[in-house]
Amino acid sequence: MKIEKLPNEFEIARPVMQQIEEGGYQAYFVGGSVRDTILGLPIHDVDIASSAYPQEIKQIFKKTVDTGIEHGTVMVIYNKKGYEITTFRTESGYQDYRRPDKVEFVRSLDEDLKRRDFTINAFAMRENGEVTDLFNGLEDLQKRLIRAVGNPSERFNEDALRMMRAVRFASKLDFDIEEKTMDAIKENSHLLDKIAVERIYTEFVKMMMANRPKQGISDMLNTDMYKYVPVFGKYQKQLESITEVDNLSLLDEIEVWSFIAFNFAMSREKINSMLKEWKASNDIIKNTQQCVEAVNNIKQGQLDKWAMYQTGEDLLIKANHIANLYGFAQNESELISKYESLTIKDKKEMAINGGDLIKSGVVKPGPEMGKILFKLEKSLVCNQIENDKESLLKAAKNF
Repeated sequence: MKIEKLPNEFEIARPVMQQIEEGGYQAYFVGGSVRDTILGLPIHDVDIASSAYPQEIKQIFKKTVDTGIEHGTVMVIYNKKGYEITTFRTESGYQDYRRPDKVEFVRSLDEDLKRRDFTINAFAMRENGEVTDLFNGLEDLQKRLIRAVGNPSERFNEDALRMMRAVRFASKLDFDIEEKTMDAIKENSHLLDKIAVERIYTEFVKMMMANRPKQGISDMLNTDMYKYVPVFGKYQKQLESITEVDNLSLLDEIEVWSFIAFNFAMSREKINSMLKEWKASNDIIKNTQQCVEAVNNIKQGQLDKWAMYQTGEDLLIKANHIANLYGFAQNESELISKYESLTIKDKKEMAINGGDLIKSGVVKPGPEMGKILFKLEKSLVCNQIENDKESLLKAAKNF
């Protein structure tokens, strides 16, 4: 197969490839960018593999950076842009089920492609658009299948995260996982225990933001993978209910975890506990807690001005999006209009501060001042007083 019209990301990299070939070596575009080009999808990272060893790449180009030279990767600076060139290699001895104990540089493209995870990720393309397909990946693209390269159990024992990647790719591309590959995932699902939670987190969030998140959850259930990720093993029935949610579409990380936490009927404390186990950032935890609280307020008809103020516009829209999945959302434009009509949207907008209270002799520095400022803030949001200094000082004295 030959791709006649290459995306611009490939076109601007062609001179780099040509220079490597002029040096007497092979150079190929590899990985997901080739797959997505064949499928007509936008591409992101462009990966280049070559038969040239790192030191040989450094001799060909004037400007290089040793970004990962121990793994065979050198960054070439060409026309003020960086291109990572990785030497063909073989890998062996995966004792920790994620990283090879031994990496050996080779001259053979075939040997390099054999270590790839799935047939649809094992394409190689020359700079002129000629595609090498050693494992019938083109046929699997037509059949819309995710199939492991070679023996699937061997691939998953090399890197157990590949099982989550299979599920993620199936969700992203709207493909199915080939039967033997699926059987191998079920057989080896316990190996996810060996993988760093942060790596699983990334794949899971990508899966949930992709085209078929329900299928991803279903695949995790059918293969028992859900038992070997944090917390999910206790929530089988709730996970099963996700597969019945119509038009499930999640736009970002906060929506993913807010949807999961709401589906699991979690309190703020349980959300904190779950996301700590998943190694989520403190910001993600805080925003998820706030978003789920807003979803519950929408459901219970308790989304008053103070609740909207505490949530903020961005999280309000996310919460309403999740509420919409369950059929109890508010009209979005009306919700935004209500939020925009709030007297203040941030306490910094208050016409008074602690210094003003002290100067006016209302209160001395200490806990009491914070309590009074909080009462003023809430009264402002609830339209009980005007946002001017005189009104606020009067109210503060009454407090």
